[in-house]
Amino acid sequence: MKRFGTVLIVGGNVMVELKSAGRLPAGHSKKLQAYLWLIGLKLGYLLNFGGALMNNGITWVVNDLEE
Repeated sequence: MKRFGTVLIVGGNVMVELKSAGRLPAGHSKKLQAYLWLIGLKLGYLLNFGGALMNNGITWVVNDLEE
């Protein structure tokens, strides 16, 4: 099975990782969190367009949330 993906930085504040896979392997949100940490961003979205329903493919990740 082929998987396709790309990463976008929106407005210099939010990272959006786009995927097209039937099912994402475990650890993709941790990978996005590592990207956020390396670049110094706080918020990221992982959007998977390969599933049956789009709302099952939306994950958001927060890095170093200040309370």
